[in-house]
Amino acid sequence: MASTPTTKPGREGGEETAVRDRILDAAFEAFMESGYATTSTLEIATRARVSKRELYAVVGNKQEMLVAAISRRAQRLDLPADLPMIRDRKTFAQALASFGTKLVQEVSEPRVIAVFRLAIGEAVRAPEVARAVDSIGRETARTVLRTIMGRAQAAGLLTGRPAELAQQFVGLLWGDLMISLLLGVAERPTPGEIARRARQAAADFLELHPLK
Repeated sequence: MASTPTTKPGREGGEETAVRDRILDAAFEAFMESGYATTSTLEIATRARVSKRELYAVVGNKQEMLVAAISRRAQRLDLPADLPMIRDRKTFAQALASFGTKLVQEVSEPRVIAVFRLAIGEAVRAPEVARAVDSIGRETARTVLRTIMGRAQAAGLLTGRPAELAQQFVGLLWGDLMISLLLGVAERPTPGEIARRARQAAADFLELHPLK
């Protein structure tokens, strides 16, 4: 996973964290309403009720704010501490279903879908938005899935390239749901629907990769 940018020198402790969070929230809202390319640092500073000088000291420039905001959300997709130990096909399926559920829950959240729409809308004027979403947000999930596939291989349950296996599972997990969410023609699935989708994707994946 790409590392979260370090906090810049300035205030100390909880106060600086609170100011940083306020700036990132303000930046996110401004990007969603006005677009990344046309949002000024002055607008963000005004929304966050800080000076431009403090904004730069605590977070940085506009691109650093974008990266920090995406990184903050991407941390939720890091490898879960409670991921089942992969010992056999049952625990492998549980690990896939567990992370698949978390992935769809996080990514289908309306504010995250809004970030993807922003990246698409700004693809020409501000391609750095799409690069940040891909290299931080999407890469976090890919890294976790590659780790899961690697653990399954170490347990003798799977063969193949972990990156390609991870991509295959993601395809089974999402189907056309992401496109439908981006187009606004589908509602966000309920928690029960997400869990069922993840379990089915795990079952389908294992069916495609039977033990030799």
